[in-house]
Amino acid sequence: MKKTSPTLQTAITQYMPYLIEIRKRLFFVLAVFFIAAAVGFIYFEPFIKLILKFYNLKSANIVFTSPFQFINLAVNSGITFGLIIAFPLIIYQLVSFLKPALKSKEYISIITAIPISFILFIIGFSFGGWIMKFVVNILSQQSSQLRVQNLWDIEIFIKNIFMTSLWLAVIFQFPVVITPLIRLNVVKYQSLVSLRPMIYLALLIFTMSLPPTDILTDFLIFFPLAFLFEVTLLLNRRYR
Repeated sequence: MKKTSPTLQTAITQYMPYLIEIRKRLFFVLAVFFIAAAVGFIYFEPFIKLILKFYNLKSANIVFTSPFQFINLAVNSGITFGLIIAFPLIIYQLVSFLKPALKSKEYISIITAIPISFILFIIGFSFGGWIMKFVVNILSQQSSQLRVQNLWDIEIFIKNIFMTSLWLAVIFQFPVVITPLIRLNVVKYQSLVSLRPMIYLALLIFTMSLPPTDILTDFLIFFPLAFLFEVTLLLNRRYR
């Protein structure tokens, strides 16, 4: 049997406490996620009714195309609810894990960003819901003017709302993620400035990959993201 080299054994011994700590925190986050997802799965009907009431689809008929869509809706609702609840916990666990490696000033700078991160998450999620409502209203009005009946698959409709809202909630974390990296000198300010055209292109490709596929909606999503990027640069100008 081949013996473990002293160097590898030393590395394992050195990093094992960190790996155990990561596993413990990961299991805790997963436990919270699954509990929240179970709640969202069980109580998916009020959740779906609330969404349909918000969109107020008077000129469209929301239909089921399969009896199994009840289960799919419940699963999608559970996953979305689980992610919403687990997200702030993920940020907190990450910061807590990094605390021993940070200086006091660095830790305070990052910990103060947690409330901002949560606010940006809510804003991004809400903005995604508003964008979908904007698109839905336009499509409904156009269909009414053409006297064409709307039959929309409820599973696809709800799934697109969840996907757009969650992705925008995540991408709205850009300032919170980039600012500490700039201040810790992990990412260079000038590098971001020089890569501005590529970042804009990446943001545009990202917006085009989201469910609303019309050009107007793509630009409505793109401009807030570009604005967040420019605000991030503006807030970190003194670190260039």
